[in-house]
Amino acid sequence: MAHCCGGNEHDSLAKSVADARDTILAASLPVQGTESIHLGNALGRVLATDIHAPANVPAWSNSAMDGYALRSMDGDAVRCIIGQSFAGHPFKGHVGAGECVRIMTGAMVPEGADAVLIQEQAEVHADQVTPQVVSKTGANIRQPGEDLQAGTLALEAGTWLRPAQIGLLASLGVAELAVYRRLRVAFFSTGDELRPLGSALGSGQIYDSNRYALHGMLQRLGCEILDLGRIVDDPEQIEAALHSAATMADMVISTGGVSVGDADYIAELLGRLGTINFWKINMKPGRPLAFGQLGDATFFGLPGNPVSTMVTFYQFVRPSILKRMGKAAPWTAPLVQIPLAEDLQKKGGRTDFQRGRLLLTPTGLQVTGIGQQASHIMSGMVHADCLIILAAEAEHAKAGSLVDIQLLEGLV
Repeated sequence: MAHCCGGNEHDSLAKSVADARDTILAASLPVQGTESIHLGNALGRVLATDIHAPANVPAWSNSAMDGYALRSMDGDAVRCIIGQSFAGHPFKGHVGAGECVRIMTGAMVPEGADAVLIQEQAEVHADQVTPQVVSKTGANIRQPGEDLQAGTLALEAGTWLRPAQIGLLASLGVAELAVYRRLRVAFFSTGDELRPLGSALGSGQIYDSNRYALHGMLQRLGCEILDLGRIVDDPEQIEAALHSAATMADMVISTGGVSVGDADYIAELLGRLGTINFWKINMKPGRPLAFGQLGDATFFGLPGNPVSTMVTFYQFVRPSILKRMGKAAPWTAPLVQIPLAEDLQKKGGRTDFQRGRLLLTPTGLQVTGIGQQASHIMSGMVHADCLIILAAEAEHAKAGSLVDIQLLEGLV
């Protein structure tokens, strides 16, 4: 059944979130295949080789400000403007005693000059500049190699390429680079009650929403996505789907059918087809979880409730994918401690992942819970910008206390 999540009672034999994640990561082996791609197609890929700076960055001294390039040894003496230097159009002469060059930000510092007087500190009359301050050697100049020196390590193999990394590689003139091949991930949902989008719903039926959420999460990770659709609660069809998925993918993900209901066939089938662990995770939402090997593929059987699917994906599947796609550690999202804006309710015994919203208050950043926290309330995930993580041993959380949060969005 796609939306059965098992009981809510605390089980002393349940696996902790940390132990489950450690076990999963230990078994998640990185792919070995690589390919060469253009930098313009590198977003979200993982670098397969170290990249060293082929030259100094910047390659030459350039101005950090608009102003006048001059010799610092001349102090506050009046200078005569003898030319100009613009980005891409350097001044080709030499700056001597009592001389200066009008210079723009990013332009090459001309020979003989060792400082830039910013224009706000210059009194200008015709072609004469009277400094209002005495410039020190190197003032407002970006030195060669200040960012990266020739031969130094710019990016290590295993770097996940985001916009900042791509910008750095472009600054080095890197056009082609070796990356690990994309991780192939096949997934499907199970349940007789699931209906395709656009169809009419009958009694007891729901739309197959988990597949679309999974597709979005996988797409953001840059995986090669193989959507196998919805599989009815029929053991023969589920077995065929599992076998097909395992032959075409590095990872197989199913949603629903990992509990103990009469129509939950995943456990029995996987026992015959692969080496699978079925765990009760000491967490809420997301209690039942299947993990293991299905042939050569890593397998995850996620619970069917939509919030449980997303939370277990973020805590277990995403770290495994990042490691398998070749990314260097860390693989889990960082935790940030922020004060609670209001009391949160919680029963002791299970790690709680509550949906939260960040608040900018007069005393600083705080976090608050979002409405109902039940695992079927998808609107809570829609309005959340973080997960509030309350430790298993905690009972309730008081306003003002520091809590761990995981941000659900990234910038760089």
